[in-house]
Amino acid sequence: MKQIRFRDPAGAVRTGQWEEGVIKFGDSTYSPDDIDILPPCEPTKIVCVGKNYAAHADELDSEVPDRPLLFLKPPNTVAGHTDTIQLPEGKERVDYEAELAVVIGSQCRNVDPKDAKEVIAGYTCGVDLSNRDDQWEEQNWIRGKAFDGAAPLGPVLASPDELPDDAQVQLWVNDEQRQDASIEQLYFSIEDLIAEITEYMTLEPGDVIMTGTPEGVGPLSDGDEVRVQVEGVGELRHTVKR
Repeated sequence: MKQIRFRDPAGAVRTGQWEEGVIKFGDSTYSPDDIDILPPCEPTKIVCVGKNYAAHADELDSEVPDRPLLFLKPPNTVAGHTDTIQLPEGKERVDYEAELAVVIGSQCRNVDPKDAKEVIAGYTCGVDLSNRDDQWEEQNWIRGKAFDGAAPLGPVLASPDELPDDAQVQLWVNDEQRQDASIEQLYFSIEDLIAEITEYMTLEPGDVIMTGTPEGVGPLSDGDEVRVQVEGVGELRHTVKR
């Protein structure tokens, strides 16, 4: 099952079902072209994981850390499907990073890895937009990772059964493929990430865990279109403006 949040022609926010390219809500059916698709959740926070693919760590001339490298994106970073995102002004390099995003379904703390699947509402596609100019100059990555629109999400929330164990995470910029890897290559599993994060903080319904990006990250230019596919989940598209 795939759910989608949208604003109908009357301006009401709805949660419908995505079925074969159309959106169904009650006895109404909508074309995606006729409505505004909204981010699939409204997180209080997005917990991101750095260097969770060994090949990505290698391309950064780094190593996978001994424990998950965690950082936060606040709610202002959330952007939606087909949005145009204004990148920080005057920065030489802002990169794309495709990610599988886990959406939390229930308030949780101190979750055992074996129970982690019980707190997952579903999965969506995500992009971790990264302002490298400032990220490489600071420790907490506020300027680098937390600017407005830095976390596009969507377009749907796919139920856990929709995600294959070896789902591919892929990204294209202007139809040129840049990233392609399987979630089997995650160094820290989704279950272990949930356990580690909830050892330190409470996760709320709608909160998001960005599980890390594969190798192939690179800079964006004015007008670029980014397209992310997660197998079994869907396709997220957005453009950027510099």
